[in-house]
Amino acid sequence: MRPELAEPGEQRIGFKRHLRPQIVHGEAVYLIGESGVTAIQGTHVEALAPLLDGTRDITAVLRDLPAGLSADLVERMLTRLAAAGLIGRRCAEDGSATTEASLAFWDAAGLDPADAVAATTTSLVSVVAVGDVDRDGLVEALRHNGLTVASGSGDLTVVLCADYLASELRDIDAAHRAAGTPWLLVKPVGAQVSVGPFFTPGDGPCWRCLATRLSANRKAEAHVRARCGQRGPAPRPAIGLPSLRATALEIASVETAKWLAGIRHETQRSIWNYDSLTMKVTQHEVRHRPQCSGCGDPEVVARRTFEPVELTSRVKTSCDGGGHRSSSPQEVLDTYRHLIGPVTGIVREIHRNDRGPAFFNSFQSGANIAAAGEGLEGLRSALRADSGGKGVTPLDAEVGALCEAVERRSGAFVGEEARVSGSYTSLGDLAIHPDSVQLYHPRQFENRDGWNADHSAFQQITMPFDDDEVMDWTPLWSLTERRHRFLPTGMLYFGAPCPPSVTSNSNGCAAGSSVEDAVLQGLLELVERDAVAIWWYNRTPAPGMDLDAFHDPWIDELRAVHASLGREVWLLDVTSDLGVPAMVAVSRRTGGPREDIMFGCGAHLDPRVAARRALTELNQCMPMVCEPMDMSLFDIDMRRWFETARLAEQTWLAPDPDEPLRDPFHHGYTHRPDLADDIRAIQGTLEAKGMELLVLDQTRPDVGLPVVRVVVPGLRHFWSRFAQGRLYDVPVQLGRLAEPRRYEELNPIPLFM
Repeated sequence: MRPELAEPGEQRIGFKRHLRPQIVHGEAVYLIGESGVTAIQGTHVEALAPLLDGTRDITAVLRDLPAGLSADLVERMLTRLAAAGLIGRRCAEDGSATTEASLAFWDAAGLDPADAVAATTTSLVSVVAVGDVDRDGLVEALRHNGLTVASGSGDLTVVLCADYLASELRDIDAAHRAAGTPWLLVKPVGAQVSVGPFFTPGDGPCWRCLATRLSANRKAEAHVRARCGQRGPAPRPAIGLPSLRATALEIASVETAKWLAGIRHETQRSIWNYDSLTMKVTQHEVRHRPQCSGCGDPEVVARRTFEPVELTSRVKTSCDGGGHRSSSPQEVLDTYRHLIGPVTGIVREIHRNDRGPAFFNSFQSGANIAAAGEGLEGLRSALRADSGGKGVTPLDAEVGALCEAVERRSGAFVGEEARVSGSYTSLGDLAIHPDSVQLYHPRQFENRDGWNADHSAFQQITMPFDDDEVMDWTPLWSLTERRHRFLPTGMLYFGAPCPPSVTSNSNGCAAGSSVEDAVLQGLLELVERDAVAIWWYNRTPAPGMDLDAFHDPWIDELRAVHASLGREVWLLDVTSDLGVPAMVAVSRRTGGPREDIMFGCGAHLDPRVAARRALTELNQCMPMVCEPMDMSLFDIDMRRWFETARLAEQTWLAPDPDEPLRDPFHHGYTHRPDLADDIRAIQGTLEAKGMELLVLDQTRPDVGLPVVRVVVPGLRHFWSRFAQGRLYDVPVQLGRLAEPRRYEELNPIPLFM
C-alpha cells in the first residue's frame, strides 16, 4: 500500500520542512522543530531517514533502499509517517531560503504547502480603511506575503479602524453579511493594537454581536459622551510608534494569508490584543448572540417572556456553603467562566477584596448596575455596592460574585424585552398595582423632596403612581394563578424608560445553575428582606442564636477573626410569620470611639444555612469598615450610621435579654431532596396568607446562566417603604408588640445595606 502523499515519478517526498532530522545511531531519529522534539525509534527508520531529504520520489526511495529493507516494509513505514504528519510531498521550489522558510511555515500549519501557496496566490483581498489608519501599510504587508489586493470586492476583506465601535462598521458588517463575504477587523493604532475577529456570515457572531458586548463594558465612556450631548465612541489621542503599527499590520497580513490558505480554528473568532507597554497578549472571545438584531432573532427574548415559567423536578446536588443548589460551585464556574473578561465578557473581572483578612472571602465583580443612581450620590452608591460574592470558601465567593454580576447584567434594560403599552386602568386585572410592590406610605410622598435630598439613591421615594398614565408593562408568570400578569417595565429592568412614579431594584433577583435554583434564591431573598424590615423599622428585640450550639468550626474561626480585629459578633433570629428561618449577623467594634456596626442577613429553610448566609454576608461587607476607612466613598446614610450608631442607643440590635439563646434545632427542619419542592413549600405558605408568587425569566440567550426576578406583592423591601401592611401587622401577630406602631414611631434610620 502506497501513501497518498505521492505517486512514483511525480512528487518528491521528505520530512516536513519545519522538522530537522538528527540521527543518533542505535538510539533514535530525532525530528527537531520549533515546538519540540519527536523521537522515532528503530533501526529501520534510521536506515530510511537519510532518503527522506526531499530529493527523491517514492520510486527513487525504493530504488535506493539499503540492504535489509523490503519495499513492502518501507511503504508501510511511509504510510505511518505520513499519517503522523511527519513527512509530506515536496513541491517545486526555487531553492531560496525565503521560499523554503515560507513552505516550512505551511508545513508547520498542517497544510500541504503547494495547496496553501495556490490558495493564497489566487485569492483576492479587499482592504477598507475607516478613519485615519494606514491602509497603504497593510497593502504593502499583504503583497509582501504574496497576496493580491483587489481594487474592488475580494474573497476576504480586511477592515482597518481606530475603534471597534466606529459607526461605519455597522454598514460594513451589513454589506458583508448580505454578500456572504468574510472579513477581518484590525485596530493597528494605540499602545494596544488588536487583530481579529474574523466575521463569517452565517457562521458565528457578527459585528453587532461584538459591538453589544464592547458597549456594555464601556459604560463610563458612554455616560460622559451622553452628558456632553455626543454620540459614538470618544476620540482618543494618537498613541503609538511606527514599528508598532507596522507590527500590527504584518500580523494582520499573516492572519489573512492563513485564512485564505484554509486554516480554521475557534480562536479566529476572538480579538487578540497586544499591549506594547507590558508585552502582554490577551484573547477575548466573541460569541454569537442568538437575539442579535443583525444575525439572530431579536424577538426571542420577548417571545419567551410570554411563555409560562414551568418548574420541574431539580435534585439538589450541592448542599454546602451558602445554600442548596442543582450544581456545585465548581461546575458553575467551569460552565460560565467564559463570561469573565474586560473586553467581550459579561463580567469585567472577579477579584478578592484585599481590605481585611482573607478569611472574609469578599469577592467583587464590577459596578452594581442596580445601585447606580443620578449624580454624585448615585456614583458613590454604585462604587460602594459593587456586585460581589460571599462564601465559606473562596470558590463559593468567586462563583457568587460571577452570578450576581450576571444577574445584574441580565436584568438591565437593552430594548429586546417584552413590553406592552397601556395604563393600569386599561390593563384591568392583568395588571398588578405598583403600590402593592413598592409599598410607599402616602405620608412619604408629602415630604418626598426633602427626604430625597437628604438620603442616598437607595432610599429615594418615587412620585405617586397615576393609574391612568400610559407606560410600558412587562408580563410575569404567576405561579399562583397560572397566568401572565403585568408590572411596569421600569420596575422589572434596571434602566428601562419609565415615569418617575416607578423604580427598579434588585430585590428578588437571582441567578442560579437552573431556573429552579434561581427562583428559590430569589424567593428566599424576598422572605429575608421582609423579615429584616419588620424587625428593623419596628425596633423589636430579637432572640439571639447560640453560636456554640452550631458546633461549626468555621463559625468558631469567624468569631476569632473578628475578635482579632477588636470586634464582637452575634446572630439574631428575626424569622417572621412565614416560618422560614431568617437571621441577622451583627459585628461591632469594641473599645473605640466608633463602633462601626455592620450587618449581614440571610434566610433559608435550613436554619444552619440561614446562619451561614447571614455570617458570610457580614464578612462580605466587612472590608468597608476595615481601617483605614474612606468615608468619602460612602453614601450619606451609611456615613451617618458609622459616625453615630452605638449599641447603647440602638439596644434592639442586641439579643433580646428576655429570651433564651436559640439553637439550630429551634426551627424544625425537614430536608427535601428537590429544589422544586422547597419552592412549593414556601409558595404554599405565601398563598395561605393571601399572597401571590410571580416569576419573570430574565435569562439572556447569549449568556445562558439562568436569571429570574421573583415578585410577591405585599412582601416588604428592607429600604424605607412604610405603607400599611405586614410592616405593622406581623409584629402584633407574633406577639412582639401589643399594637401596631404608628407611622411616626417607625425607625427613622433607613437600612443602608
